Amino acid sequence: QVHVVESGGGLVQAGGSLKLSCSASGVLFKDYHMGWFRQTPGKERELVAAISGKTGLTYYVNSVKGRFTFSRDNPKNTVYLRMNNLKPEDTAVYYCAARITGDYDAADYQYWGQGTQVTVSS
Repeated sequence: QVHVVESGGGLVQAGGSLKLSCSASGVLFKDYHMGWFRQTPGKERELVAAISGKTGLTYYVNSVKGRFTFSRDNPKNTVYLRMNNLKPEDTAVYYCAARITGDYDAADYQYWGQGTQVTVSS
């Protein structure tokens, strides 16, 4: 059974930082591409950042480039999203997801966490 669990969300002032963690069990972690998505009420889930399984190659949506850093620690079956210089528009529920094949579309990710709330106050 596969479990994906996020942690690290919270309330922070604009300009502050948070670090999200996501652990995945029940999979051969190093083979899985991981993604962080976020969603606000009434909007579709948006890919924020992605990291490949073996190479660690990263992708970021333009709005977070230079502020967010996605990393992975394969021996610990964990990925991290370091978020700096947070803005109120970053407020959302952040979801961690895992896929073995496919591309960056949310539908390609097979396993999802329950989400963690990030709230940035102005």
